[in-house]
Amino acid sequence: MDYGISNLSIVPLRAEASDASEMVSQLLYGEQFKILETRKKWSRIRLAFDNYEGWIDNKQFVNITEEEYSDFEEKELRFSSDLVDFVTAQDNQLFSICLGSNVSSSEYLKHHFEGKSISKILPKEHLIETALLYLNSPYLWGGKTPFGIDCSGFTQMVYKMNGYRLLRDASQQATQGEALSFIEESEPGDLAFFDNEEGNITHVGIIMKDNYIIHAHGKVRIDRLDHSGIFNYELRNHTHKLRVIKRIV
Repeated sequence: MDYGISNLSIVPLRAEASDASEMVSQLLYGEQFKILETRKKWSRIRLAFDNYEGWIDNKQFVNITEEEYSDFEEKELRFSSDLVDFVTAQDNQLFSICLGSNVSSSEYLKHHFEGKSISKILPKEHLIETALLYLNSPYLWGGKTPFGIDCSGFTQMVYKMNGYRLLRDASQQATQGEALSFIEESEPGDLAFFDNEEGNITHVGIIMKDNYIIHAHGKVRIDRLDHSGIFNYELRNHTHKLRVIKRIV
């Protein structure tokens, strides 16, 4: 088994081994992974954090040893906490990084990081504070950054930066945590999941106080939440149908 680490700020993870293929997620700076299959230009990988799989361009990562990968598994994660920051290479070249990058990996990449970071499990009430950092970020299928993010990428990154592990897709996240019976039982930081006409869970957001919800829909935005789902005041209608509320923390 081979192993790798993302040494660039934002790298697309694709469904197939092609630049034209759907971007299913992204790797941020410092993310580690196992290499499941290697071709001339592409590798199929499995991310260490959430076991998500996809294809990555061989020019957009560097290899690490099995021992280094094991060290990462035991190492305390440390995430950059500013919207944009940078690391410095040995030749003084700058590498830009964005919110939520794993800067605990910088020493392995022989980079130097001097910015602000988060490295501990934070209280549940801090989740909303982190979520607001992404407010107005544009929606991007497969995105995980303030420059483009999807609904489950948003919830995963918010929880990740507070020390909690969520799976990548909304349908996967819905298998985690404890289900609540009523909205009235929910607390800020709980997750609300929404389904489509076929009954498949396709959307997720983070519950705020006073029946508001922050979620990625067109952009990261705040809307009202009721027993039917998400009510968009701009459109004057419900945009998503509530399926279940889950308490993860």
